[in-house]
Amino acid sequence: MTQRFDRVVLALVILLILIGLTAVYSSTSVISPALQHKGKALGTTVNQFSYLKKQFLTVLIGIIAMFAAYKVPLEYLKKMVIPLLVISLVCLLLVFTGLGISAGGARRWLRLWPSSFQPSELVKLSMVIFLAWFMSHASYSRDKILSFLIPIMVMAAFQVVFLKQPDFGATMSLAILTVAMLFLSGTKLKYLFSLGLVAIPVLAKLIMEPYRWKRVTAFLDPWKDPQGSGFQLTQSFIAFGSGGPLGVGLGESKQKLSFLPEVHTDFIFSLIGEELGFIGAAVVVALFFFLFLRGFMIARKIEDPFAYYLASGLSLMIGIQSVFNFAVVTGLIPTKGLPLPFISYGGSSLVISMVAAGLLLNVSRLRDDARTGHDILHIRNNLAVTDVTAGDEAKANQYVLGRGYGQFSAKRRTKLSYFKKNRNKS
Repeated sequence: MTQRFDRVVLALVILLILIGLTAVYSSTSVISPALQHKGKALGTTVNQFSYLKKQFLTVLIGIIAMFAAYKVPLEYLKKMVIPLLVISLVCLLLVFTGLGISAGGARRWLRLWPSSFQPSELVKLSMVIFLAWFMSHASYSRDKILSFLIPIMVMAAFQVVFLKQPDFGATMSLAILTVAMLFLSGTKLKYLFSLGLVAIPVLAKLIMEPYRWKRVTAFLDPWKDPQGSGFQLTQSFIAFGSGGPLGVGLGESKQKLSFLPEVHTDFIFSLIGEELGFIGAAVVVALFFFLFLRGFMIARKIEDPFAYYLASGLSLMIGIQSVFNFAVVTGLIPTKGLPLPFISYGGSSLVISMVAAGLLLNVSRLRDDARTGHDILHIRNNLAVTDVTAGDEAKANQYVLGRGYGQFSAKRRTKLSYFKKNRNKS
């Protein structure tokens, strides 16, 4: 009952990783004072290959993790849902202990020899798996307020810890990811809108924090203070502007020479735009778009609700973070510390992104004609409603809920409603 994995997904992931390795080397081959300072802080000697070696080692670890995710049975993954949530929360709380690392006024990393780990990346993956499991459960109903509140409360628990670090970027990306998956499940729009109304005053209060408000004003007019709060964004604009259509050439970036901060991590896309120009940047955007699209194509061909939500959630996780990164470096949203998946330097983001890719490849092995049971075939193929037993109603519900908005015609939903009303008469 299995088939080969989706080779297009694997090819896209490999291309993005290779682009990332090239960009990391280009951005760190010239040792700036900032890179030297970071090396001294970690007690290591920095040379032109230091960051490339670490990133390459991370890729090797990621390949092992991706293969493990590809081979893990989905039924076993369901059993790991609660342990994964607990582990994620414990890791988040550990950053406030002696194992935590502070940088840039935030405490978001755990010290794990020989590197560090950012638990917020694990939280996003754990949340996707949890939501896929929860929304595919027989007791889940898009009409019940409790089915809406439980994932919102789990999300809020993580967000409270995020804000204590503080990590506003992770808070927002987790919120958008959760709401998007709830929307896919067919959750009533009035629930989602009511959540938005509640979130507006909270969001306003958070933004009014002095350092966050400074980022907002810098976003609105970065040229007002180009040497202060607007420095990073204006340097990013200069990088893109210098690149033009074809770029200044691979390895020829000027902005990496101590001008653009975090050029090898959060702002690595700016370096790509400078060295490879508009065409190179457009290719990277296209690769992410096709990966996102391919993930949803895989999801649409799978009838199992858990696999459907898992593939959709993983695609959303990668897509949302990449869009956030693109928006930040191009000045469409205020600056946030979010790496570009598969490309930015950093072990946490790369390994978790590769695990997500492995799970997506895992789901892609399911046959297109797989079904969750004979009862679903009866409903879908217009057979008699009485052929479906009353005990199979939960599975029928899962089938409809597993497709979200727009996936089922009014006729099919009407038939399911008719089945519910008349099942006892049969």
